[in-house]
Amino acid sequence: MSTTTTSSDSSLIWRTALRHAALAYTLSRLCVLIGAAIVGAEMRADDNKLRERLIWGFFGKPDPHARDAILPRSASSMILDVLTSWDGIWYMRIVRRGYPEYVPSGITYDDPEARVAFFPMYPWLVRTVDRMLPGGDTFAALFVNLVLGAVFIVLVGLLARRWFGDRAARPAMVLTAFFPGSFVLSFAYSEALLLVLAAACLLALSSERWVMAGVFAAVATATRPNGIALVAAAAIAAAIAIRRSRQWWALSAPLLSPLGFLAYQWWIDRHTGESRVWFRVQGEAWKEGASFGLTAIRNTLEAFTKPLTSPTDLITAVAFLATIAVVWLAWKRPLPLPAVAYSAVVVALMLLPSTVTARPRFLFTAFPLVVAAAVWLDDERRRHWWPYLLAACGTGLTALTALYGVYGAIP
Repeated sequence: MSTTTTSSDSSLIWRTALRHAALAYTLSRLCVLIGAAIVGAEMRADDNKLRERLIWGFFGKPDPHARDAILPRSASSMILDVLTSWDGIWYMRIVRRGYPEYVPSGITYDDPEARVAFFPMYPWLVRTVDRMLPGGDTFAALFVNLVLGAVFIVLVGLLARRWFGDRAARPAMVLTAFFPGSFVLSFAYSEALLLVLAAACLLALSSERWVMAGVFAAVATATRPNGIALVAAAAIAAAIAIRRSRQWWALSAPLLSPLGFLAYQWWIDRHTGESRVWFRVQGEAWKEGASFGLTAIRNTLEAFTKPLTSPTDLITAVAFLATIAVVWLAWKRPLPLPAVAYSAVVVALMLLPSTVTARPRFLFTAFPLVVAAAVWLDDERRRHWWPYLLAACGTGLTALTALYGVYGAIP
């Protein structure tokens, strides 16, 4: 009888958590739409300003993202323009044109062939959905991410239940939905797909479903470069299983994990007729280098010594300090070692580059840290903070969307 009661209570707690999560996800997506609508209103108020921004970009030079831009004619088209900006432009180019068969030497960010830097799984998924649904490829891209975002929130709840118990699911899903970096779940970015695959992989690892975990990780490593963090998670999980119970079959997970990354490198090299072309594009067009965290520290210091002069520095500072905070909270509420390994690699890859460094969307990719923070904050002594925390996150989510929509900072 007690087991039945416990099972019934667990089911009730989960259904309640799902209702809260559904409300949080809906409200958080409205925050993104409000941010995009603010941009649309500002643009429509001054068409000349819009034309100048589209032609010259925020940095005072021709903006390749707006090379074929047409002034929006309606509120909905302006909102769509925001939700498909920045990386979304590159992914939509892949959806519409595929990958180039030749990459010129000395390639720059202005060249459309630079889309080689973006991995294929998300645009291929969008292209597939576009063939199945009416509305065009832009609708397909945003619809895919809306659905993937909802699936991801549910997977976060399942992971929180497994890691910290039934009652952890609700705060984990709510905070994840409202976390400012969750704007990527509504933009035409590949993070939504990566996050679903990463959460599914971690869930499979915790259930010791090694082949399934390896397949999820393999698809993830063909979705975004930082999907490679799942290789570390799978390796740690396999090492634990082998040490504890000699489950040598667990090695299938880390062995399968990098195949997506390797397959894309193999394919794009042959498609363009050039060896290591992805790495060349990363270096030439995107100026990727290593600063080992120094860029994040420098930009954070500049945000305090020269306040309000660079929105990008301010975002870097907030993301960098938030990273320190959630890492500390993850130490207070320890995560399983595979989740720690995954998060550590994601954070390291975020801080490593000398160009784009700490950002809310990269920190959001290390979502197990957000789960640990939510569980710590859900303690009875700290629950009175939640209204203020969610209000701050919702405001940040709206503000980030608006800021990125006007090209006011690098996302």
